[in-house]
Amino acid sequence: MECQRIIMNFTFPPTLDDMEDLAASILENLPDEILTRCNDLGVIVEDCVDQVTLDDLGIDDPFELLALYKSGSEIAPGVERKVANDDDVLVLYRRSILDMWCETQEDLLSLMRQVIIEELGRYFEFSDDDIEEMAGRHYQGML
Repeated sequence: MECQRIIMNFTFPPTLDDMEDLAASILENLPDEILTRCNDLGVIVEDCVDQVTLDDLGIDDPFELLALYKSGSEIAPGVERKVANDDDVLVLYRRSILDMWCETQEDLLSLMRQVIIEELGRYFEFSDDDIEEMAGRHYQGML
């Protein structure tokens, strides 16, 4: 028997665990173009981005970074794989996402879905038009 998760509407800030549950439900239903590239992709939610990551990316404002795809290894120096495996992880930054949630007043699940599709789409080198189309199609087909 398959277990179903209950996803609730939040009226208060969700915890790290709440957001990991939301991300897991989103990952199970990604558009096929992305899903076929994400074998055993790990997802973690961190409260805030660390200073080292900000420095590496040249970002001054930690709230600008909502998610980051971290590749576990390279095929050869300077050549990264374009298919995720269990060495790879998608990091979502809770405080940045919640800040955007408060600003936009969008549904949190929809916002997280958009963030995840955009980050994975950029990593897998989809065009902006393809990412927008996937996000729109995925939105229509989810919940």
